[in-house]
Amino acid sequence: MSVLRTLPRPRLSSTYPTCLTRGYAAKSTNKAPQPKLPTVVSSCPANTSLLGLNYLKGQPPVVALPDEEYPPWLWTLLQPRVNVDSGPGSVAEQRRMKAERKANIKFANFLKTQ
Repeated sequence: MSVLRTLPRPRLSSTYPTCLTRGYAAKSTNKAPQPKLPTVVSSCPANTSLLGLNYLKGQPPVVALPDEEYPPWLWTLLQPRVNVDSGPGSVAEQRRMKAERKANIKFANFLKTQ
C-alpha cells in the first residue's frame, strides 16, 4: 500500500477558490406574469375584394370580413405548436429518434460508396 492512500484527501472547497467552484442560483419564488399575446390584425381591411379565392363561375366575389367576425382560433394558426408531453415516448422524442435513424442510414450509405 502506498503512503498516498493512507493520507486523507483534501476537500475540494478548500483547494479551489470560491469563484471557481460550481454553484446553482436559488430558485426564484416570484413568477413574472406571462405576457399577453398581442391581438393580430388581419392584413386586409374589411370589405376588401379577395381576388383568386372565387374559382366557381357565376358566384359573387369573396369579400373580407371585419376581424371581430372571424373565430378566435383563426389568429392562433400561425403560432408554432407546443409539445406538452416530454420524456421517453413523447412526440418530440420520436421525431429526434427518427432524425437520428435517418442520419445513420445516410452515413452508412455514404460509407458504402467509399
